[in-house]
Amino acid sequence: MPKLDLKAIDARVGNGYPHPHNLPCDHRINYALGDAGGLDQFGVNLVTLPAAKSGEESWASQRHWHSAEDEFVYILSGNCTLVDDTGETPLSTGDACTHKANDGNGHHLVNTSGSDVTFLVVGARRPENDHCRYADIDLDLPATGQSDRDYFHKDGTPY
Repeated sequence: MPKLDLKAIDARVGNGYPHPHNLPCDHRINYALGDAGGLDQFGVNLVTLPAAKSGEESWASQRHWHSAEDEFVYILSGNCTLVDDTGETPLSTGDACTHKANDGNGHHLVNTSGSDVTFLVVGARRPENDHCRYADIDLDLPATGQSDRDYFHKDGTPY
């Protein structure tokens, strides 16, 4: 595979969460580098969380954990906070964190700083088998045996 032309990769701004869970993540900018390179064993995403504005935080995701997908995050530039079941951990340029599949530790990254933060996320691709659970909200993304999945309330009713 030749070098990826990063300027040719479309940015996806926002997220796929149903309202109102989408709001804290609406400004997230994501470049699907793995997709652009044709990878299908794992995903690689270049993510930017814009600087916090007017006291609002910029979130990478809702706090979640995966049953069948490991995740690795490497901070390329800026500062953010890892929020998980153990509390808040500051991350800055050169820091990394990992999230083991099925550990039950809901996690996400939050930018409360006045500057953008950019990071790489690498994760397994097992949507057919992965159940993504959300720690703090009424949201569930169960494994269905298919790669395309829909969000549900925790009681099983669809959004």
